[in-house]
Amino acid sequence: MLALAVDQAVTFGADPVMPGGRALLSVVIVIGLLGAAAWLLRRNAPARRTRQSVTVETAVSLGDRRSLVIVGVEGRRLLLGLTPGSVSLVTELGNSFPETLRASMDAAAMSGPPT
Repeated sequence: MLALAVDQAVTFGADPVMPGGRALLSVVIVIGLLGAAAWLLRRNAPARRTRQSVTVETAVSLGDRRSLVIVGVEGRRLLLGLTPGSVSLVTELGNSFPETLRASMDAAAMSGPPT
């Protein structure tokens, strides 16, 4: 009986990791791998925040919680009317003033000097 107890003591003493330590080590490794995977996915994800799809160009208050707003959405410019209970499309606008000015200057330069 004493020899059996000594054999068990030697067997447990030879194992560098305690019996419950392997499970703890496994959990730590799995959590570390999940953290590394999440970090890599977030780091390599496409940048969704670099380009805004909706931009507010101008907002004019009309008083009494009403306003007109010019917004750019996917290359289009819209004039919106805002009230506390609704958002209404007033009209779709053309190019912005700098773009219109640039286009007219380019057209004038291509036509040559006036004669």
